[in-house]
Amino acid sequence: MDTTANPIRKPTPAFILAHPAHFLSQGFGSGLSPIMPGTAGTLFAWLSFAVLSVRWPQIFTPMNWGIIIVVGYFIGVWACEVTGKNLGAADHGSMVWDEIIAFWLVLLFITPAPFMTQLWAFIAFRFFDMVKPPPIGYFDRQFKGGFGVMFDDIVAAFFALLVFALWMTW
Repeated sequence: MDTTANPIRKPTPAFILAHPAHFLSQGFGSGLSPIMPGTAGTLFAWLSFAVLSVRWPQIFTPMNWGIIIVVGYFIGVWACEVTGKNLGAADHGSMVWDEIIAFWLVLLFITPAPFMTQLWAFIAFRFFDMVKPPPIGYFDRQFKGGFGVMFDDIVAAFFALLVFALWMTW
C-alpha cells in the first residue's frame, strides 16, 4: 500500500469517534491499548461474551451469537477496510475487531466451559494469531484490505478450535 499520500496515523480517541467504522474496527477503544492491542481486543471479546451471555441469556443464545459473529464478520470487512485506509495502514495494529469476532467464534464453540478451559482457549487463539504458522501466515500475506484483516483471524480461531477438538479426544 502506498502510504505517501496517506501517511500512517496514530489513532486517538478522537479518531475512533470520527467514524462508526473506526469505533467498531478498533474494538470500542480496546485497540488503543499502548501494549499488545490485539491481546487487549481479545480480552475485551472474552469479557463482553461472558457479560452479555450471563446478563441477557435469553438474547445472547448460541444461535444469536452465531448470527452476531457472521454479521459482525462482514461488517468488520467494511470497517477494517475504511479504518485501514484512513490510518494509512491496511492492517493497523489498533484494529482489533478481527480478534473480537474470531475469539467470540472460539467461545461460541467451547462454552459453557470452566474458566481454565477458556483461559487455554485464549492462549491457543493468541498463539495462532500472533505466530501465524502456515497456512495462517500465507493468508495474512495473500489477502489484503478489510477481508485480509478479518480472514486470517478466523483461520487462527479454527486452528485454536482444532487444538481443542484434538485435546477433547484424548
